[in-house]
Amino acid sequence: MTPREFIDFLHVAERLKDNTRHSTTSQGRPESVAEHSWRVALMAMLLSGEAEGVDLNKVLRMCVIHDLGEAITGDIPSFWKTEADAAKEDKEVFALAESLPEPVRSEWKALFAEMIEMKTPEARVYKALDKLEAVLQHNEAPLSTWIPLEYELNQTYGMEEAKASIPFLEAVRNLAVTDTKEKLQKEST
Repeated sequence: MTPREFIDFLHVAERLKDNTRHSTTSQGRPESVAEHSWRVALMAMLLSGEAEGVDLNKVLRMCVIHDLGEAITGDIPSFWKTEADAAKEDKEVFALAESLPEPVRSEWKALFAEMIEMKTPEARVYKALDKLEAVLQHNEAPLSTWIPLEYELNQTYGMEEAKASIPFLEAVRNLAVTDTKEKLQKEST
């Protein structure tokens, strides 16, 4: 990789700092895609000792790069994202990988393909973390920032992915449901 290729790629990735997500922070400020990705990666690092037989280094790499396509497409909330939107984001991710020199290009393309196929333990853990982070962020955000469909969605979103990953994440997801219910009860009155 040349220094110019390195810098040019980072210029594209920088857009994730400006691209906001549907959710907000605990202070009500729109969350950036970069902030979401950072915390998903942090969550992966916290799994040391909780994910026997799972390559957490690979999970961490997946978490860091998982939303790079959104540097081009922007974020589309899951409840509005169509198959066409997902396909476009996947296309952009592979186009970004193509812009990289070898061996990074092949490594990233293989990671993206694995993440899309969702057949490995690593891909399932990454996907569970991605969805769990969104749930946790909603629980931290003011209820006034939620839209009506999120009252139910925050109790179900990512449940299947957590169950398909590792027992620890299923337990965390179940606790997040309890937290959601308590938030709704406390802040709705």
